[in-house]
Amino acid sequence: MTALKAPALLVGRILLAYIFIVAGWGKIGGYEGTAGYMAAMGVPGGLLPLVILTELGGGIAILVGFQTRLVAILLAGFCVISGYLFHFLAITGADAMADMTNGIMWMKNLAIAGGFLSLFAAGPGAWSVDAVKPVGPLATA
Repeated sequence: MTALKAPALLVGRILLAYIFIVAGWGKIGGYEGTAGYMAAMGVPGGLLPLVILTELGGGIAILVGFQTRLVAILLAGFCVISGYLFHFLAITGADAMADMTNGIMWMKNLAIAGGFLSLFAAGPGAWSVDAVKPVGPLATA
């Protein structure tokens, strides 16, 4: 089982990073629309650069295994907060039962947060930047 740990953690990091890299990149291309959607949901569109940095930068950091534990905790929090703001609040209204898509998206965000918490606990694995050159108290492989 030990022989599978490094490749499993690498694949796990790739799968977790993929959604964030794609989403962050997509927000750059659809900047105005995304800022408008955020504003419509009560979140200031001026936070969009921070969201892009979090998704794209955090996704790349997870992908390569740089500052993995720190970034994993931050992205777990991001998943819960963004899921709450954009999906959970949408299902708590009068039409909550009719909005299955937002319910599923809320659960997806929670599941991804769980994946990041597992990555935080396990560390990035041997096939990571952190394993080559650990930096900071959370960067151990």
